[in-house]
Amino acid sequence: MITNYDILIIGGGAAGFFTAINIAENNPKLKIAILERGKEVLSKVKVSGGGRCNVTHACFIPNDLVKFYPRGEKELKGPFNQFCSGDTIEWFEKHGVELKIEEDGRMFPVTDSSQTIIDCFLTATKKMGIDILTGQSVQSIHKGENYWKADTNHQSFKCETLVMATGSNPKIWELTESLGHTIEAPVPSLFTFNIKDDRIKDLMGVSAFTTVKVKDSKLKASGPLLITHWGMSGPGILRLSAWGARELAAKNYKFTLQVNWLHETDFEEALDTLKNLKEENAKKLVVKFCPFEFPKRLWESLVNASGISAETKWADVTKKQLTDLANQLTNGQFQVNGKSTFKEEFVTAGGINLKEIDFKTMQSKLHDNLYFAGEILNIDAITGGFNFQNAWTGGFLAARAISEK
Repeated sequence: MITNYDILIIGGGAAGFFTAINIAENNPKLKIAILERGKEVLSKVKVSGGGRCNVTHACFIPNDLVKFYPRGEKELKGPFNQFCSGDTIEWFEKHGVELKIEEDGRMFPVTDSSQTIIDCFLTATKKMGIDILTGQSVQSIHKGENYWKADTNHQSFKCETLVMATGSNPKIWELTESLGHTIEAPVPSLFTFNIKDDRIKDLMGVSAFTTVKVKDSKLKASGPLLITHWGMSGPGILRLSAWGARELAAKNYKFTLQVNWLHETDFEEALDTLKNLKEENAKKLVVKFCPFEFPKRLWESLVNASGISAETKWADVTKKQLTDLANQLTNGQFQVNGKSTFKEEFVTAGGINLKEIDFKTMQSKLHDNLYFAGEILNIDAITGGFNFQNAWTGGFLAARAISEK
């Protein structure tokens, strides 16, 4: 038995729901269904932002917003000029959800609960008569002369327009490849670095604003670095992992990380500061007197790594020890051996080649009436609500194009 719909959306996540609701609101006559392989819909929305759902980011200028996307920066400029963060805020307000801005620019529902977003979507789909069909794992997709057919583990569906919004789903990527699309091989994007090093061994929880580089590469990032029990994390590290996703995968996550604990202060500046201290604070203990805005425990560790004992006074520090300390501060070298997943974030670099998508409509350039939204495409961002914003924007553009046909 084949069930017929005007619009079939594969994927019951953020992008799928947003697309479905916007199509229905633009054209209520269309018969729409969302197919979800799992038992529940919107499961990633539920756990995102620690269960609070980081809906978007308070960056309202498209040309600035695109800079948070290691993959998709160029392609998203046009779409963000059509539907940006401000439009997202307005959309949710119209649907009864008020958002708030936190200090770092992340935006959450004022309820601090992802269930608010889930309830908003479920209420809207029910109101618009959109069918939500769970436990439907798509096994094959076939293109007819003027229709699409999707076979699941339970039944077959036929539709005029097909929307793929399945996120990083290898099975669906395979199916889109069978339709002629090119898939950029998936690699992890947001991850932390596994480092075993005596300098940071007992410093779990210590944080500093740093500049980090991957040795012998152009990869570089700045931001807070957090020392963890497995190594290093924090926004600076996550940024580096996102922009270096492919390069670091090619290195099998084994490389040398160069850390400037003083951010923009270089070796010469640091050495000059230390030399002045040696003269001005001769009688003070080195370990007790840190000249930089810097975590005390980290300073003690780097002083020790420079061969300076806890009893050494500034007057007794040798030229070599000063040089070593300046090096530790501005160019500490740490061996990375592997990665760890960042919290509940599972962001993947990879997906459908962006050259095969019309970013005015989110339609496939290879097939009419085939649309894409969200992380199924080779688009990803750092944390902060940016991956959701891509889902909302893509869903909005696809919905507008579909409902205008």
